[in-house]
Amino acid sequence: MTGKWDPGQYLEFADHRLRPAVELLARVPSDAVETVIDLGCGTGSARPFMMSRWPTVDYLGVDNSPDMLLRARADHPDASWLEADLNTWRPSSPVDLLYSNATLHWLPDHESLLAALMACLNPGGVLAAQMPANFDQPTHTIINDVARELDWTVDLEPNLFSDPVGRPGDYHQVLSPIAQTLDIWTTTYIQELSGPNAVTAWVSGSALRPILSVLPEPEARRFIAEYSERINRRYPRTTNGITLLPFTRLFMIASTPIG
Repeated sequence: MTGKWDPGQYLEFADHRLRPAVELLARVPSDAVETVIDLGCGTGSARPFMMSRWPTVDYLGVDNSPDMLLRARADHPDASWLEADLNTWRPSSPVDLLYSNATLHWLPDHESLLAALMACLNPGGVLAAQMPANFDQPTHTIINDVARELDWTVDLEPNLFSDPVGRPGDYHQVLSPIAQTLDIWTTTYIQELSGPNAVTAWVSGSALRPILSVLPEPEARRFIAEYSERINRRYPRTTNGITLLPFTRLFMIASTPIG
């Protein structure tokens, strides 16, 4: 999928997006991390938490969005950032930690991808990744419904979501033969969102991005209006104006054999 990332829109719900990132980081078992690559680093919002745990770590943030990296460089000018396509980019030498928060679901063929990433680790190195696991929920299915039910001047089919994330057992089957230790779990967050059309605002920073990036502005507004009407019926605001959005994420932490 393609489409321009909007750092401001993405960071509108920074607390909700950072919580799984921090919880993933806290479960990394090794305190002896000297080199880390943040795959799909976005604006670099996870970097301060890494530096807090490993103050001398050699950090590199990699992302394919120049707009996200522009914000990352402005917020963290002392760090190293690289624009690259994670479908093909691999580090030139092994590292201690490959960390990926809400990125790998944008990439295909997870079986080959995970094996390739594990091969980029030092002995005892760690792959830590988190992905949304809610593609069967109304937040995503309504995107596809609106795109397919109404007439648009642009063919939206190539930008629709299938379910790119497997079940926990799928990832266990891939990683267990090559991992020394393996921890896979899911967490469902009950997110409190505020404001009108709160779910639309949340999804506009991620899953709606590919659709909105290819539609002309009048049609993009029409898509948002139709999506908002439907999604607000599925996730109504409570009496105190809060919208509750359950959001499931899949986590995995795998380490390579020491020797």
